Amino acid sequence: MQQSRSQVIEHHGLYELAAGSDVLDSPRYNHDIAPTQVHQRTWNKWHITALWVGMSICVPTYTLGGVLTAYFGLSVGEALLAILLANLIVLIPLTLNAFPGTKYGIPFPVLLRSSFGILGSNVPCLIRAVVACGWFGIQTLFGGLAIHLLLGSLFEGWKSLGGTGEVIGFMLFWSLNLWVVLRGAESIKLLETLAAPLLVAVGVGLLVWALPHMSMSELLAQPPKRPEGASVVGYFCAGLTAMVGFWATLSLNIPDFSRYARSQKDQVLGQIFGLPLTMFLFASLGVIMTAASASLVGETVSDPVTLIGKIQSPGWVAVAMTLIVLATLATNTAANVVSPTNDFQNIAPRLIGRSRAVWLTGLIGLALMAHELFKKLGWIVSDISLETVYSNWLLGYSSLLGPIAGIMVVDYFLVRRQRLDLAGLYRDDVYPAWNRAGFLAFAVPVALTLMSIGNSRFSWFYDYGWFTGSLLGAGLYYALGRVAVRGPAPLVKPLP
Repeated sequence: MQQSRSQVIEHHGLYELAAGSDVLDSPRYNHDIAPTQVHQRTWNKWHITALWVGMSICVPTYTLGGVLTAYFGLSVGEALLAILLANLIVLIPLTLNAFPGTKYGIPFPVLLRSSFGILGSNVPCLIRAVVACGWFGIQTLFGGLAIHLLLGSLFEGWKSLGGTGEVIGFMLFWSLNLWVVLRGAESIKLLETLAAPLLVAVGVGLLVWALPHMSMSELLAQPPKRPEGASVVGYFCAGLTAMVGFWATLSLNIPDFSRYARSQKDQVLGQIFGLPLTMFLFASLGVIMTAASASLVGETVSDPVTLIGKIQSPGWVAVAMTLIVLATLATNTAANVVSPTNDFQNIAPRLIGRSRAVWLTGLIGLALMAHELFKKLGWIVSDISLETVYSNWLLGYSSLLGPIAGIMVVDYFLVRRQRLDLAGLYRDDVYPAWNRAGFLAFAVPVALTLMSIGNSRFSWFYDYGWFTGSLLGAGLYYALGRVAVRGPAPLVKPLP
């Protein structure tokens, strides 16, 4: 006989839910966003390290050094320092926001119900989901190009397809991503564990190929592309903010993965081992390879897929492209499909299960890349480049997610004091439908960030948007949350 009230059971600091009819019959619950049981939390520190290695070794990471030198006016040394420092900084919200996922086994959208409300959680979820779908489309373009070049190295006639071959490759890679995620979390763990050592080997191989063709001392001595005599501080901090924004999305939805960790120690060590050094080394490789590309292939190429495609040996091209497809698949499935899949389910868990959410993610990502695909097919002519979208809109948009990260940390550690009503997160009678404290703390820094665009006196607020947004959002939420818990009309409903 099914129990009527849910029970929460503790196992050495980890909590699981024995769901009763109060949760199972709730419109806020389905099996895929339910808390993981303790026996399902099988990811150790090396699995989480492999997850970050798999996500970090990707085409956008490879191009980060070039983005910082070309768009932010940094020297090569300054750019690499900004990348390392940014990833050390982003470890803070990543590890902190991972804590409730590990302790309670809940995904990102369910955790947001505490700080934004049961229904209100859908607003930050959808903001996060749109960013993920954009990244999904961009990574799929890179993966599709790799498949096109792989098939071109194996079949001479395929090369003549040109842009049409790239679109076919896009659709093949798009389908492969959805297939992996539809198979569930264990398939993603297996993919990341398999991919990580192979991706490290690819990086070492590329480095051995490139080093004889360039001088590190000359590369580091190149002057930065900023006005002569200009202070480095403003340019460096703006570039640092953009690099923090690179993983701003994952600093929010890290509970989607930490809910499978065996312990808090595993999730913390896995992230420390896997993220900062991998990002720094692969971005450094991108700078070295771009500098050496003129000697290697006769022209400067900042995209590793295109660079490897110019190798004259079809066999090596086939091997390299196979590994790049694997690398991009490892990044795309974990970083850009898992989160929106959970986010879309949060809208209506009874109507949108995992399969529908995966297909919805894929279709939105496809729609966002339609413009680029039509260009490749020759159906439209446009000057809008993928690089413009990547370096401007997505990185800028990600910086607006800072307040959400700050709010989540303050809600869990300072307002809730690491205590959540696990069953209440799946019902309508514990947490408010809309948490005004969360929305006020989010709206104020976002409004100030938008108002500072084009305003010379307050441009610093936009340039350092992730830092200003996360700190202001955290401070506002702490003040509003503390007042609400003590006051007669709570903005944040206190737990019993």
